[in-house]
Amino acid sequence: MKLHREAASALNTFTGYGSGYVMVNNQRIEKSVVVLPDRIISDWTATTFETLAPEHLAVLAGLGCEIILLGTGAKLRFPRPEIMSALEQSGVGLEVMDVQAACRTYNILLAEERSVAAALLLG
Repeated sequence: MKLHREAASALNTFTGYGSGYVMVNNQRIEKSVVVLPDRIISDWTATTFETLAPEHLAVLAGLGCEIILLGTGAKLRFPRPEIMSALEQSGVGLEVMDVQAACRTYNILLAEERSVAAALLLG
């Protein structure tokens, strides 16, 4: 039995997650991805936390979002300040958390009609 109501719109929501994957609208994704309410960016060049670079977050600044949720993998890890500086300079909010927390937080913010994106490192 499902205990959550069906979404009335065609917005992207996380419907599941596990080790090395997330599910968006019941479709499994197994590589790093950026999920926005109206689109999915599956060719985000960031792959792992260890290889995260300033340019990976700089491209997120131009998405027109109020807040970016950065899922750093199975555990919470904070990127070096110079990696996050492009988002800070643009005025876009950045919240860093593990992937599962980012999925849950994204769904909550989406339900509140906030302008949000989840950038998830799944590699």
